[in-house]
Amino acid sequence: MVEFQLVGRGIRDARVLAAMRQVPREAFVASGLADLAYEDAPLPIAEGQTISQPFIVALMAEAAEIKARDRVLEVGTGSGYAAAVISRIAAKVFTIERYPALAQGAEARLREFGYDNIAVRTGDGTLGWPEEAPFDAILVTAGGPDAPPALKRQLAIGGRLIVPVGPGEREQRLLKLVRRGDDAFERKDLGGVLFVPLIGEQGWIESEVLARRRR
Repeated sequence: MVEFQLVGRGIRDARVLAAMRQVPREAFVASGLADLAYEDAPLPIAEGQTISQPFIVALMAEAAEIKARDRVLEVGTGSGYAAAVISRIAAKVFTIERYPALAQGAEARLREFGYDNIAVRTGDGTLGWPEEAPFDAILVTAGGPDAPPALKRQLAIGGRLIVPVGPGEREQRLLKLVRRGDDAFERKDLGGVLFVPLIGEQGWIESEVLARRRR
């Protein structure tokens, strides 16, 4: 997986590659999908969500430029896989999941495998985790209409926000925002992506997402 799907597609950060080697992806997917754990594809998990493909996890982690002393916020815990990868690079990971069952399952799984520098909470990820801010990096694993203002405010100066944005589920771009001042952000487009919708006060309204899917 690492050599062909990551290095072969341009991932160069040695810390990211080492973290991807350390974390057993099969532990974070349904038992019936374990044979597919190292395919370069997203896989379904509970609540209609997905575990991102390995390349996207690595791409986002590399773009976030995570350092050993960094405090990182992840929005969208899912199975806990990406948080586990990030935790092998950063000092502390804070991860938020809107579905209680997913948050509880991820927390139990992370604890079972000894990932003790990760804090999990259930809540609206679009509002961030203000009492633990500022963060050196924030990674959002769902696509919203734009970067949530609350997350931008919770970045440290020099902090990096990696977030998919776009007008719909099929029209998303992965953006990197670097905070250069109180209201100054450097913006870079990292390419087209496909994520589940970012539901929340500063994301999409769930009823609108469901209505759009029925059309």
